[in-house]
Amino acid sequence: MAKSNELIVLDNGPFYHGTKAALPVGGFLTAGFQSNYRPEIVMNHIYFTALVDGAGLAAALASGEGEEHVYIVEPTGAFENDPNVTDKKFPGNPTRSYRSQAPLRIVGEVTDWVRLTPEQRQQWRERLAVINADPKAEIIN
Repeated sequence: MAKSNELIVLDNGPFYHGTKAALPVGGFLTAGFQSNYRPEIVMNHIYFTALVDGAGLAAALASGEGEEHVYIVEPTGAFENDPNVTDKKFPGNPTRSYRSQAPLRIVGEVTDWVRLTPEQRQQWRERLAVINADPKAEIIN
């Protein structure tokens, strides 16, 4: 971790966000939407990763219909390790996943990432259903 203007820089990027929403370059992604994994929860953060295939996985599992998109994003404010998959649940940040309460600026779109097969998509949905059925499972919001 390097310090820059008194902020701890967790990763230098580039950063990516996966979704099914068709958005313009120059637009912003913001917090305040329903969780893809627990729709009864409105998220206080916007999530992103430094792994393009991780963003592709998020796009594949995102709620709603439509084409999967992986956007190149720039944080506009402070961000932290995503405690839902790092730090509090796994040591370090092997997924290079982050979250921010500040918007993410969309600076481009990636079209080449490893896409899930229909079988892999179903396996992931089944895993998430098991996790979400567990009353001890929690989304750290």
